[in-house]
Parts: sequence; structure tokens; C-alpha cells
Amino acid sequence: MKYLQLILSVLAVLLLVSTEGWCADFKKGWDAFRKGNYAAAFREWKPLAEQGNAKARFLVGAMYYDGQGISQDQKQAAHWYRLAAEQGYALARHALGAMYFDGVGAPQDHKEAVRWYRLAAEQGYVLSQHAMGFMYEKGHGVPRDQKQAVHWYKLAAEQAYASARNNLGLMYYDGQGVSRDYKKAVKWLQISAKEEIPESQFLLGWMHNKGQGVPQDHKEAAHWYRLAADQGLAIAQTNLGLMYINGQGLSQNYPEAYKWFKLAAEQGEGIAQTNLGLMYTKGQGVPQDHKQAVHWYRLAANQSIPSAQVKLGMMYEYGRGILQDYVLAYMWYSLGSSHGNKIAIEHCGIIEKKMTHSQRDKAQQLTREWPEKDRG
Repeated sequence: MKYLQLILSVLAVLLLVSTEGWCADFKKGWDAFRKGNYAAAFREWKPLAEQGNAKARFLVGAMYYDGQGISQDQKQAAHWYRLAAEQGYALARHALGAMYFDGVGAPQDHKEAVRWYRLAAEQGYVLSQHAMGFMYEKGHGVPRDQKQAVHWYKLAAEQAYASARNNLGLMYYDGQGVSRDYKKAVKWLQISAKEEIPESQFLLGWMHNKGQGVPQDHKEAAHWYRLAADQGLAIAQTNLGLMYINGQGLSQNYPEAYKWFKLAAEQGEGIAQTNLGLMYTKGQGVPQDHKQAVHWYRLAANQSIPSAQVKLGMMYEYGRGILQDYVLAYMWYSLGSSHGNKIAIEHCGIIEKKMTHSQRDKAQQLTREWPEKDRG
């Protein structure tokens, strides 16, 4: 959704609660905008912006930013945002901070982004408070400071900003900037999860699955995983697939497990790709197909998933779904063993006895070169 559309509801509230500064021409522009006649809105607001009306300056900037009613021009957007921001208009200050953060219409400059975000945040603008939390959490434009991140997230969370509630829940869960407190994490995550933040829904599922801050309850875990999975969150889809595979919190169902693993695997989720490979290897929920198993194992192995590297090594060692190749089998076992995988370490020792010196040298060379070039 375009930025101007995102602020539509905010401006509607402003229009309802206060008529101060909303002259007849401004109202005409607003009526035109709400009808989708952006060019007419721009014609009404541009003269007001040139006369110094801060709200009009902000809206003209937003229209330049989105290219609504006028050709898109990010530099012009930054120009009008700056004029409104210098007049103390909080929405413009946040928008200008965002442009400096992204390097759009202005050079990327996190310190400048922080300056404008802070000014808007100190005016109580919730998006800027959330942005300040993010900047302190990540160390963008300010020294990394988890306590400051918590401070700003909490201000935004108390204003019912769902993403801030999610982030505050994560800070309590990880013990970043605050003492680790699973119960407080659950408190904030439950609120943001009900507002359909998928990351909150997933973490609530995880906490119910592990019994962290709440009694262990696999059915409740599956419930929250499903809500996040339905929104397309790959890690939630993976975990829901695992619940179906293991019959944990719901009845064991291989076709359902396959469905969720496939959705996550197609998004590049490595654990899902590994499990999809296993299902094809065993013929669970799908006909047994070693070639398909190799395909999914490879995708996960190239993401450094040790279990997938071991499985792909086995496919090469035994020639399942692919030509037998001890060199590549050894390479994948070696890569898996570098993560401490005991099965990989064991198979390295077994297959090494079957290899010639030249094969071992080649396998070791390929291992050293990984991931600098495509592997077999």
C-alpha cells in the first residue's frame, strides 16, 4: 500500500477532531482526495503549501513521494517534507526521517534519520517512537542501546502500536534491554498476536510448545502456529508441519505436514526443505521419489543446514536419486561435520576408507572451496 494511503486514516481523525487550520480550499482538496481525484487534490493543496500551510506541505510531499496527482519525484517529496518538518509537523518529521533512513530523495544518513525521528517521537508520534526503538536496537545512527530501544518501544506499545508491542515482547523474551521475563513477553505478544502480527503469533506458539511463561500446551501451540502460517510466515508453516509429522497437539497427518512444508520450502526455509526431502525419501504423504528428495536436500544443504548436508551426502554415497559419487558424498559429510553433526563425522570416517588418495584430495579441495562456486 502506498504511503499516502497509510496516513489517510490518521488525517481523517485529525480532520474530525480539529477544524483549526483546515480552510475551505484544504477541505476541497481533501474531498477530492477521498474520491480518488488526486490531481484535483494536488491543485488545491499546492498553493496552500506555497503559502506555508504545514499540513498541505506534508501532503504535497506525500503526493510527490507516491506519484499521485503528479509525476513521482522523491527529491520534491523530501523538499516539501523538510519545509513541513521545520514547522514542527510530526508526520513530516517522521517521513523525512524515513527518507534519510532509506536514502530515497536524500542521501542515506542514519544520524539525520534519527534526528527527525526523535523530534517526531518526542511529540508523541507513535511511528517515530517505534522507529527510535528500532534505531537503538540495531545501532543505526545511534550507539546500540537495548535499554533505549525498550524505552521507545514501550512508549509506542502503550499507544497500541502493534509492531511495537511485538518488538517489546521479543525484547522481554530475549532479555534485551530488560531482564528476561517470559510472562511479560507473553503479555505483549498476546496483544499484538490478536492484532494479527504473525511473528507474535509464531512466538506465542513456540512459548506454548515449550512451556515458557505459560503452561505447556501443544494444542494451543498448534493454534498460534496455524494463525501465523495462514499469513505466510515460513517458520510457522515449518513448525506446523512438524506438529503434523509428530502428531503433537493435533492428529498425525502426513499430507497436511507435506502441504505446510512445501509452502515454507518454496519460500526458502531450510528446515522445511530438509523435511520435505525426508518425506520424499520415506514416501510419507507423497510417493517415494529420491530425485525429489535430492532436489530439496540440496536447497537446504546450500543454506548450511547440517542435517540436509548429511542426507545429501548419503544420497551420493548410496546413489539414490543421483549417480553415486564418493567425492561429493565426502564433501557434504565434511561440511556437515564442521557443524559438529555426529552422523556426518561418523560417515566421513566410513566413506574415507572406500576412497582413493586422489578422491580424498579432490573432496577436501571441494570442501575448502565451498561455497565459492557451484557444487554437484
